[in-house]
Amino acid sequence: MCQRFAATDRRIAYQRNPENLGAAANYNRVLDRARGRYFKWAAHDDICQPRFLEVCVEVLDNDNSVVLSHAHSEAIDKNGRTLGRYADEPQALETQSWQRFNRLILGRHYCIPVFGVMRTSILEKTARHGNWVGADRNLLAELALYGRIRLVDEVLFQRRHHAESSISKYPDERLRTAWFQGEADSIGSYPTWRRLKEYLRGIRRAPLSARERLFCRAVLLKWLAGRHHTGAHNAALLARELIPMSKTG
Repeated sequence: MCQRFAATDRRIAYQRNPENLGAAANYNRVLDRARGRYFKWAAHDDICQPRFLEVCVEVLDNDNSVVLSHAHSEAIDKNGRTLGRYADEPQALETQSWQRFNRLILGRHYCIPVFGVMRTSILEKTARHGNWVGADRNLLAELALYGRIRLVDEVLFQRRHHAESSISKYPDERLRTAWFQGEADSIGSYPTWRRLKEYLRGIRRAPLSARERLFCRAVLLKWLAGRHHTGAHNAALLARELIPMSKTG
């Protein structure tokens, strides 16, 4: 199907990787080939309504402070039946970088905006899409350090839930890490420690003042006491992940 479209429309480029690179490397390979002012990742099973790109691009065109634009979303099943609208969707419109960072790492939300429309030049300055569980949350938080994240008040995106989706197919953290990395046998990724490390790296990379960096690190102290979506405190998860780490040396 892709080859047929590419043959008739010069705007479409088709590339097939010679081997399985893993989800993260595949995401970033697409970004490496990007030439446009704006960029969007697209999963094969999600649906963008016809006006999605038009509306999101209009936001970016009209407000240079916005680095990512997305629309409200609803869940659909494998047959396209609507399951309901997502209530917790993040946007970060604060003027201070640390306030936006605070909202993205402490607020309860699905990471759906990672499939929004982004400024390519800003995305290229970040860690891009990492190969660890929860990397999309790190990416959104880092983008918020560069600018605002805007959520269009219109349902224009449908996220599909089915047995073959990555979350359903790989509920175990070890298996999902292998999916991200393209490895059949992956070691544990210690995701909470990795998220903490990448938050710190993101703060160092971003063009922040010393005061802003200090405030962002203070937000991380709040994050340590906060709860993961599983219900456990992040500090407790960090301590729990030390156990397998000590066994392997």
